[in-house]
Amino acid sequence: MLKFALQSLIICVLSYGHVMAQASKVDSSEMKTLRIDPSSARGAAVSQVFDEVKFIPLETTKESLFGAISQLSVTDDNFIIHDYDTKAVLIFNKVGKYIAKINESKIEKDPDDKNSQNFWGFQLKTENNQTYIQIYAGKKILYFDLKGQLYKKVPGNSSEATYGNGRKFSNGIDVKAYYVDKKDKDAKDSTFYHIGLVKDKKKVAVYFQFHPDSAKNDENWGSSQFYDYGVPDELFYTRGYEYNIYRLTPEKLALAYHIVFPAVNSLPMDYGTNPKYKGKRSVFFSNNKKAFYRMDNVYQVGDNLHFNMRSYEWNKSEKKSFIYNLKSSQLTSTADIEPDTLSQFLPVTDASTGYEFMNRGFHLFDKGYFYSSYSSLSMFGYKEQNDDKNRKYDPLLTEYFKSQNKKGNPVIIQLKPKKN
Repeated sequence: MLKFALQSLIICVLSYGHVMAQASKVDSSEMKTLRIDPSSARGAAVSQVFDEVKFIPLETTKESLFGAISQLSVTDDNFIIHDYDTKAVLIFNKVGKYIAKINESKIEKDPDDKNSQNFWGFQLKTENNQTYIQIYAGKKILYFDLKGQLYKKVPGNSSEATYGNGRKFSNGIDVKAYYVDKKDKDAKDSTFYHIGLVKDKKKVAVYFQFHPDSAKNDENWGSSQFYDYGVPDELFYTRGYEYNIYRLTPEKLALAYHIVFPAVNSLPMDYGTNPKYKGKRSVFFSNNKKAFYRMDNVYQVGDNLHFNMRSYEWNKSEKKSFIYNLKSSQLTSTADIEPDTLSQFLPVTDASTGYEFMNRGFHLFDKGYFYSSYSSLSMFGYKEQNDDKNRKYDPLLTEYFKSQNKKGNPVIIQLKPKKN
């Protein structure tokens, strides 16, 4: 029975790749099956999981004050942050000193543009060896330098326009998170794919064909994401309603890992394709609260696979963020990582008490480091728990606790994970 189920799974996965003759085939020849029981996950000390921990308070001034980190990017010298609530992009240096703020409300509106000019995020772009912050605002694309100064404006339909979370491989192949293969001028017969590999404006490979009307009258609980885990010319890719981790390279899309969870955490095998679930997903998940509908924050560091799962259940006792060792099969719950001397006896996420990590997981994995954050309210709360233990903090935190308060800006935590 198990053998039959696994064969069915592989057939199902492959059908996504070549159900239509034009789509490229997904390679499953090296797929590894991981059997993971969330209830078996255990805690660990910070120093058992990470080699380095650094707390970076973000300077709080009247101009720089913001709520929470919705998006984070890191350059050699700066942190770039988008705050969803204020629709602003803020720039800090690597020790947390405030540099500049790109405020949506101070951008001159185009009177001929009736579209919303809200800032919903940003991308970093390199031009003439300089890094710029690219922001879509209505029909325009705005470019700012790392001091917050406007560099240029271009039309949103120009050749410079890029959308989504696409990437570029070193050989010049662009990774498109949404690709339309147009067959005629009217595009009536266009074919749509979730992944497109394009070089010099020519299609190299496409994967996961879909029809744009397939999401009509449905609820979107799943999502597809790319994750750069630090290996050159490799990306992880995940899809909603699946427990698969794909590896994308310039040569192919391969099914790297398939995770098998206990029945209580699992969706029916045909959940993503069977029309009987369409438009009824809220009802399904309210009746199956522990079923995982999505996988996030997937990174591999050496032998350790880091990932988060999402379910309808909203209970801090439920384990949803994991580190799985591919050699030993040991499963660690990120929420149960205990502070120790390496973290100055402060938590490295707010997973056990707050909601930032539960909502977003790690903000970023960049050049071998994870980045998390939590509020100053949480930070001072953790300090108060340590007050009777005579804890000593590094100069940066000592000054922070002396000069700031619970209403200050969030604190970024930089973490270097162990590889085995």
